[in-house]
Amino acid sequence: MMVSPFHIVPCFRTFVFIAIAMAGAITSHSQSAQLLLVRADSLMDVDKPQRALEIFDQAVKKESSTATHLGRARAWYTLDRMDRFLQDVEKALKIDSTSAEAHYQRAMYALRAEDSATAEYHASRAIAHAKENRMRARSCYLRGEALAGLKRNDTAILAFEQAVALGVEDVQGMRLLARLYDNADRNSDALRILERLCELDPSDIGHWTNRGYELIMLGRYDEALPMCERALEYDPDEPVALSNRAYLFLKTGKETEAWADVERSLRNFPSNPYALRTRGMLRLRRGEREKACEDLSVAKALGDVPELDQLLKDNCSTSSPRRR
Repeated sequence: MMVSPFHIVPCFRTFVFIAIAMAGAITSHSQSAQLLLVRADSLMDVDKPQRALEIFDQAVKKESSTATHLGRARAWYTLDRMDRFLQDVEKALKIDSTSAEAHYQRAMYALRAEDSATAEYHASRAIAHAKENRMRARSCYLRGEALAGLKRNDTAILAFEQAVALGVEDVQGMRLLARLYDNADRNSDALRILERLCELDPSDIGHWTNRGYELIMLGRYDEALPMCERALEYDPDEPVALSNRAYLFLKTGKETEAWADVERSLRNFPSNPYALRTRGMLRLRRGEREKACEDLSVAKALGDVPELDQLLKDNCSTSSPRRR
């Protein structure tokens, strides 16, 4: 029996109406989850993670997606519920293995767990999948930190430099970059980063102290002294700033001031190898060779300090002549 084509039209129209209704329901469902995410993120912004978590839970129930699981993961992280944080991040990665934010969050968890290798892997994936510079830069900072943990310092420096080149400044990452530059004897580069850190976060005494140290390493003593003074304005007994200033006083012939500073530094930080080196140098000038060599030997055991090897060789070697 032949069926008239006119009989098909009502059926087709019914199918179209059903499809449109279903699409509308799906869109409404998705929009509802999106609205919940916006509400929850607003609560996170005003430091109400517990209340935000309740809204994120609702969003996940409405739509199990990368966005909803990552949203809830942020709340778990703030609440220090790392087990639940990891569950949501892993779920997000199963849904979308190309999510830059999911890889970033997974790398952050690994770094916190001191698993630098896993952190480096996921940070690299985040960089590869990032669609905008901010996420790419944040991931570069994270990768740099992971590489530093793996003692791959040269590659870590490159990762940090990539982050800075993207125009995103992160105080923690830049502080580590300055330290890596210092370890590589790139004192001018370390100084450049520390100068910027002093602008970004002027209340951090460590930036001023480290900036003064890099200036000392560059032999720019007149410029280094104000940096030490600035650090000591925040804390008059800060031992590193005191030992730096003591060294500056020693180098500029102010031995009385140097003695006062180095003794104060060692009272607060007895195992500071830089202060012990400076006191050893002061004792050599006073002719107290035996005590000086004790200071220098302890300093050597505590750390790798500039000038120390030569001082020990010239003054404390069994083959070197005693100086009177």
